[in-house]
Order: sequence, then C-alpha cells, then structure tokens
Amino acid sequence: MKKIYLMSTAALAGVLLFAGVNRKPALPYGFVTGSPQVKSIAALTFGPNGVLFIGDAENASVIAFDTKDTKKPSTVKAFDLPKIDEKIAAALGTTKENITITDMAVNPVSKNLYVAVKSADGTPVLLSMGADNQIKAVSLKDINFSTVTLNNVAGPDEKDRRGASLRVTSISDMGFADGKLMLSGLSNKEFSSSFRTISFPFTSKQEDQASLEMYHTSHGRYETTSPIRTFNTTTIDGKNYIVASYTCTPLVLFPMDELKAGAHVKGRTIAEMGNMNTPSDMIWLTEGGQKYLVMANSNRPAAKVSYNDIKQFKESLTAPIPGTGGTAFTKLPFEKVLQLDKLDDGRAVVIQKKANGDVDLWTSDGKNI
Repeated sequence: MKKIYLMSTAALAGVLLFAGVNRKPALPYGFVTGSPQVKSIAALTFGPNGVLFIGDAENASVIAFDTKDTKKPSTVKAFDLPKIDEKIAAALGTTKENITITDMAVNPVSKNLYVAVKSADGTPVLLSMGADNQIKAVSLKDINFSTVTLNNVAGPDEKDRRGASLRVTSISDMGFADGKLMLSGLSNKEFSSSFRTISFPFTSKQEDQASLEMYHTSHGRYETTSPIRTFNTTTIDGKNYIVASYTCTPLVLFPMDELKAGAHVKGRTIAEMGNMNTPSDMIWLTEGGQKYLVMANSNRPAAKVSYNDIKQFKESLTAPIPGTGGTAFTKLPFEKVLQLDKLDDGRAVVIQKKANGDVDLWTSDGKNI
C-alpha cells in the first residue's frame, strides 16, 4: 500500500509540475482567444485599456475584445475625411448606396477612430482610422474576447406593428463608467423600455434590467415602450444620473442609484427639443471652463445644453409641448449630424450629411460645436 501511495504522490507531483511548466498566463478580463460570430454592430463604446464593446443586437449579446490599441499619441490630430461614405464603400469594393454607418467611437487612449458599417446584405464590418485618416479593416478573427448574452429580449422573428424587427432595438446605445457597461434598449417585458447595468469583466450571471417610464412631451403622455436613443452620465448635487433622450426629442434624467435589477424607474423630463427628430449621439464638452452637453440629431440642428442650466432646472415637464421647451438649449449651425463622439475635452469628431448630400467626417475646433 505504501508503494502505491508513493507512486500516486509522484504521479500527482508530475502532473502539477507539468501543469506549472505549460500553463499559459490567464488573459485579462477573463478573455479567451477565438473568433466571435458577430451578426450586427448596433453600438460601440470603449472600456478600459483599449477594450472595445460591440453591441450585437441581432445576437442579443455584447462582445468585449482587446483591440491592443493602447499607445498614447504625442499629439491628438484632427480627423478630416470628406465623403467618408464613398471612401468606405470603395475600400469595401462597393458603392455608398450599399453601406450604412451604424456607429463610431473614439478610443480614449490612442484617439484612433472605430467605425461600424452595415452592408446592403446586413453583413457588419468594423473599421479603424488613425490620424492619417486612412481606413483599415479590424479583424475579429483569433482575438482575445468575452461575451455576455442579454436576457428578456424579443425573438429574432418578432415584429412591431409596423413590421419592423423588435430584436434590433434590444440595443439602442451603450456606455461604460465605474467598471460597468450600461446599455439601453427594449426588452420583451410589458414595460419594454429598459436599462441594463452589466459588471465587467463579464460573468455567467446576467442580471435582470430596470424598466423605464417618462413623460413624452411632444406625444403628451407617459410612455414605457420607447427605447432611449442615446444617453450619457452626469452628477448633480453629488447624485449620479443618466441623462437620456428619446425620439421626438425629450431630455430625461434618471437617478442611477434607482436603476437596479427589476426596478421600474420614472424619469424627470427636463427639456423638449422638437418632434419629427431622432437623437443619434450625446457627449459632454468643455468650453471656456463651462461644461456643455452636445446632442446630434437626425433632422434638426445639433443642440448644446449648459450643465448649469440642467443643474438649475428643477421642474418636471408633465404637459404637452408642441414645439420646444424646458431647459434652455442652443441650436448649433450643423444639421443632420449622423455620428458624434468626443475626441478630447474640447473637441468632437463628427460625421455629417451636408446639404449637397455629401457625408463628411470632420473635427470641431472646440468652439463651433
């Protein structure tokens, strides 16, 4: 028996030694190496250390992957690429009519730009651009990544009353703050407007989402089934808030400490920026020492709202507003800003459809937007 025991001990020691010699260091954030199958790119946002989150609405999932794009530039140069849609289409071997730019995000470390594109057959493509304004494909093959699957989403074949896919609205916007991924969209619940807060690194447990309610000033009613179209975060009097906007275009504050799993949260509507319009992106910039919220719109001029005006507006709008009202805002001289993201505290990267139909990529000078 003693001999058997010694042999077993030796064998175990051999296994442990072998494992120690051959063990590869664990990847950060629980990543594994592989090639995720991405069906769509509805939203992009960056997390820590060059980690890019891809919101795949058709798969009802989010992929986090290591771009390995973590080199800080010595100077942050402006992007400038007229007719970006034509140049992207040419790089993909097609024409601009066959592509849609679905989102873009600036890497806060490297300041490189990442652009999501959908081709006419629905195939998603991820591209990047550096300060040289050259377009490059980003491969999703053999990357370090992890995935979280969203629960309580519409089935892949479910349609709304207009025949549009409900699944594609499962992700409408994403952001990252304080170690958590934040995600707006629709669930399959009765109150379908939802907000998810997902811990990162991802775990196997995907917490339930909070449902949202707000007074829609141009529709003249409380609503629970419209998704947030774009959001950002802010702090007012020491309390953290989501500042969100919806189609047609109410601006609403939601206290972040109330956005817990399973909660139903009623927001405070603080502005109406005009109907027949959909917001696309929302960022904070600083000008003259003052913070401003800048929001891009599909059909109206981009708008700028002072942080101080948001902070000082204590009302809750609960009556119809046919035009605009609530918190004061400034209309900027730029219509149809399709995509917007922050380059640094004073500058924004913009994709705008000009009056002549051209779609241009340009960078604000810190004063004009």
